[in-house]
Amino acid sequence: MPSQPSRSLETFPNPYPERHYTIRMEIPEFTCLCPLTGQPDFATLHLEYIPDQRCVELKALKLYIWSFRDEGAFHEAITNHILDDLVAATAPRYMKLRARFNVRGGIWTDVEIEHHGAATSTAPELPE
Repeated sequence: MPSQPSRSLETFPNPYPERHYTIRMEIPEFTCLCPLTGQPDFATLHLEYIPDQRCVELKALKLYIWSFRDEGAFHEAITNHILDDLVAATAPRYMKLRARFNVRGGIWTDVEIEHHGAATSTAPELPE
């Protein structure tokens, strides 16, 4: 049976919770709908996080991202919604989500937001 979109974000125990390390993911096939026109919006999501006790499982993340395909939302709202859900599922030390939306009407939209967990009061120094 083929996979179906899902809003469930499965996690697994961080194999090295005592170590401070960064996980980076690029998700190039994000799609949602413009809430005003109903036309599709396409974006590449860049997720970066420092896990604490939980890591997000990749297939669950893929199905979660897929679940927004038919949802109408403004770029700012959907990016914040996704970050909120990921933070709720994983409780990371630090997390950043950048949504680079494709050009629409001659305008590029790039939304970037960060979460700083209780153990991290400022963004860590991360290599480029």
